[in-house]
Amino acid sequence: MTDEFEQQAAQPTIKKTRRGFRRKQETPQPEPTNDQPVRWVQLRLIPIWLRIILVAVLFVAAAGIGLTIGYSVIGDGDSADTLKWSTWQHLLDIMSGKQ
Repeated sequence: MTDEFEQQAAQPTIKKTRRGFRRKQETPQPEPTNDQPVRWVQLRLIPIWLRIILVAVLFVAAAGIGLTIGYSVIGDGDSADTLKWSTWQHLLDIMSGKQ
């Protein structure tokens, strides 16, 4: 019976952490005995300033793609016309009541 416990203690253990499972360890490591709580350290893969820029760029790209699809597919216009200022000036004139 004691041989079974020794064999189980010698087998590698898998320790579960907040980020998933660690690799198998040959010997179990003792828990820290200090009185301070273990602090959670969070690493950001993408910084906040880069996230804001990325969201702004994706918003502009989605708006451009939506305008192109809406003007060329739904409105039966030419897709290259969505990039011309005269097209948008004409739409602004219609909205303001000048035409």
